[in-house]
Amino acid sequence: SATNNSMDSVSDRDYLIEFLDALSIIMMHLSRFSEEIILWNSNEYKFIELDDSYSTGSSIMPQKKNPDIAELIRGKTGRVYGALMGLLTTMKGIPLAYNKDMQEDKEGVFDAIDTVKGCIMLFNGMISTAKFNDARMRKSAAMGFTNATDAADYLVEHGIPFRDAHGIIGTLVLKCIEKNCALDDLSMEDYKEACPAFEEDIYEAIKMETCVDKRNTKGAPGREAMKQFVEECGRYLKEEYA
Repeated sequence: SATNNSMDSVSDRDYLIEFLDALSIIMMHLSRFSEEIILWNSNEYKFIELDDSYSTGSSIMPQKKNPDIAELIRGKTGRVYGALMGLLTTMKGIPLAYNKDMQEDKEGVFDAIDTVKGCIMLFNGMISTAKFNDARMRKSAAMGFTNATDAADYLVEHGIPFRDAHGIIGTLVLKCIEKNCALDDLSMEDYKEACPAFEEDIYEAIKMETCVDKRNTKGAPGREAMKQFVEECGRYLKEEYA
């Protein structure tokens, strides 16, 4: 349609700045995901193993597998941010209306488009070919006492005030730390000693699967809630981009 203000039309690049802003946000999220992958790929975590096509061996350490694609995506985020800041800086000091400075609007935008498209494609490939170490992740969740709140909730459901339940579970956690074990590994005797309200069903109540699956409200991490959310996302993508 016809412009409402001809001077404004030729003198601003707001649409490109907003576009670069959107690309920067995409890269910000990809970078955060990539940082998780880098940490999870480390020997300290070992939650994930990247396919050889998305990682390389170390030039000096034969046992090391470097998460190159994740690191490059994280690094290229700064490149896209730079395109946004570059155009903002170009536009900040020029008077109305058109100035030759504005010819600098193209190179950064085109480069940012290519960068983001490439990063999305590579990230998708990296995740779809990765192998997750479920057993280690489950053990890590248990050793981190992720289920401590559920243990306290168990006591509340059995008539113990939450303040008291909080202290009881804190005592059990300290015992676990001393024994280098998880709450799941404590004996029934340990539980009874801490509080007579504990019964054998405490072990079912603090299983990782139970802790996750009972949280099935909208937005919660339960499997049914997440399955529904993934289906909603799939329908949205089909409707918007089919």
